Amino acid sequence: MASLAEKACTPCRGGIPPLTRDEAENYREQAPDWALLESATRIERTYRFKNFREAFAFVERAAALAETESHHPNIGFGWGYATISLRTNKIKGLHENDFIMAAKLDRIAAENAVPA
Repeated sequence: MASLAEKACTPCRGGIPPLTRDEAENYREQAPDWALLESATRIERTYRFKNFREAFAFVERAAALAETESHHPNIGFGWGYATISLRTNKIKGLHENDFIMAAKLDRIAAENAVPA
């Protein structure tokens, strides 16, 4: 499998099945810190930061990435943390794009995240 962080998200117009649990687990090998949730229809990760400013800076970069990739996660954040949730709504489950975003977000966070 090519590195997910090197790929770009492709438009998902629906009409395709979501990833199976086994397929999602295979993709998760490249994003191992992400939790597979809701019967393998969503992934989520909480990143830790030193303070609110760093958490907010990460969220800003995550938002810019989402716009570039045209794949938009749910984001929650506060003092010292940011939680990202990914799911492809058009197919009501997971798509390769979710794992591409996860891998790219992991790269961004690695620049200033505090170890969990």
